[in-house]
Amino acid sequence: MNNGPGSEYVLHVLYLVAITAEAMTAALAAGRREMDWVGVYLLGCVTALGGGSVRDVLLGHYPLSWVAHPNYLLITGGAALATIALARYVHHLRGLFLFLDAVGLVVFTVIGCNIAIGLELPFIVVIVSGMITGCMGGVLRDVLCNDVPLLFRAELYATVSVLTGVIYIMGERVGIPHDAVLFVAMTAGLSLRLLALRFGWSMPKFVYTHDLH
Repeated sequence: MNNGPGSEYVLHVLYLVAITAEAMTAALAAGRREMDWVGVYLLGCVTALGGGSVRDVLLGHYPLSWVAHPNYLLITGGAALATIALARYVHHLRGLFLFLDAVGLVVFTVIGCNIAIGLELPFIVVIVSGMITGCMGGVLRDVLCNDVPLLFRAELYATVSVLTGVIYIMGERVGIPHDAVLFVAMTAGLSLRLLALRFGWSMPKFVYTHDLH
């Protein structure tokens, strides 16, 4: 896939913004679990960079992003530690963090799809690669914090990632210009995520209460 220099730059900037925001939200989760500063730092890095790392390990794509770019560890860990000082003010910015989390979801998804496309992998693997990149960092955060991962709840999250990936890939395959496809896919995914947050949209739940014994 031929990414234009303009779109590549925009993706990179959005990626840096997204990993910073993800690290800060992870720091707040660490604070709720009363972790020490090392725990805050590590949870910030794992949440922000974990999705891409899991993707790369599964696809055999090396080096990992934070190995190739060690400054990502400084950016994410530093953002997590900075949140400690800003914690008393952060609750006023809840809406902003939800918006940046949604941006991060679609940006990570597109980047994950691009990695798989570059490896010439099948369509379904490209979609899963995008979803893993977009969602797995949050799963790792929730598991380490002993919470049920957001991915496994009814809330529209993984669905948004899949939709973003499908629009992105199908648009490319039918020959729509890359920048246009990128804009449409990310706008559609971001809009769906924000609307789901606003109106409480969710996937159907499976409830089973009968005892097998």
